[in-house]
Amino acid sequence: MGEVLLAVGTAKGLFLGRSEDRRSWSWDGPHFVMQGVYSVAIDRRSGSPRILVGADSSHWGPSVFHSDDLGASWQEPKQPAVRFPESTGTSLERVWQLQPAGPQEPAVVYAGTEPAALFRSTDGGESFSLLEHLWEHPQRKDWGAGFGGQGLHTILVDRADADLLTVAVSTGGVYRSPDRGESWTASNTGVEARFQPDRYPEFGQCVHKIAADAGDPSRLYLQNHGGVYRSDDAGANWKPIHADLPADFGFAVAAHPHRSGTAYVFPLVADYERLPPEHRCRVYRTEDAGETWQPLSTGLPQEAHYGVVLRDALSLDDADPAGVYFGNRNGEVYGSADEGDSWQLLTEHLPSVLCVRAALIS
Repeated sequence: MGEVLLAVGTAKGLFLGRSEDRRSWSWDGPHFVMQGVYSVAIDRRSGSPRILVGADSSHWGPSVFHSDDLGASWQEPKQPAVRFPESTGTSLERVWQLQPAGPQEPAVVYAGTEPAALFRSTDGGESFSLLEHLWEHPQRKDWGAGFGGQGLHTILVDRADADLLTVAVSTGGVYRSPDRGESWTASNTGVEARFQPDRYPEFGQCVHKIAADAGDPSRLYLQNHGGVYRSDDAGANWKPIHADLPADFGFAVAAHPHRSGTAYVFPLVADYERLPPEHRCRVYRTEDAGETWQPLSTGLPQEAHYGVVLRDALSLDDADPAGVYFGNRNGEVYGSADEGDSWQLLTEHLPSVLCVRAALIS
């Protein structure tokens, strides 16, 4: 199968796990100790993996680091990699997302930030430029801030059309660009905003995460602040698919890397509690694009479990069968080597887990 790299970003640093069988793991870290690691990307487009990390220091502020030797050493640009132009009168608070573009653009990496903005790098993530058309969008001034801040946390590059970008903002909603960021349109038709007087506004939804289907580039899955949705037209329209779930609130959604129609969520009871239903740790999987959902709990704690999985803390590798991984705010990381049918505890007693990324690296 080869070796899998598992990157776990926490409130106090980055931990790296490596395994050849996805059952026994070696760990090192923390890297960036005492820094919150909210975003990680594993970029394999050049042949050898580059790990990109968005880390926050309470003293030095946010920065983007990269490693070309699997974490043995780290490089930080002499100048801040992501910074707002002086003309904006804005300073960077956090890098919420790092997303390599497709193989046709091997040096392009996108970054989503707080305040909500989109940046593009053309040198593999060493320096970034603001995509000003989204920043200057007339609706941006009316975007709110979710409980965790106003972050652009999802970036999707369409596999069939590299010019088509989809982003999600908390709380601005979904926006699409057909021309690599030159123009943007709100794309929230069918997504509910239960906290607003107009429950189906043009924009202003608190979208938590979006994932793209493996087989159909026009099919997307969306976890909302209340509601799980699917789009069959690349985000132009959305339909609810949460009828079979025990709760429709949650933060994370992830799609299978090979099997079309297969996706994963971690439901939470809605706002008044935000804990797993019945206080049982369960991932839910659909194999029919959300028409039905199956609870996956073998090997997971089923009594008095209060671990919350955040929006970027659920991830799959691209092996066959695919591995599924999640971390929670209890500092536990669980993994499945059989696509979620069974689970094991990979490591515990970490700081609160903020993001998880997995990839087959050899």
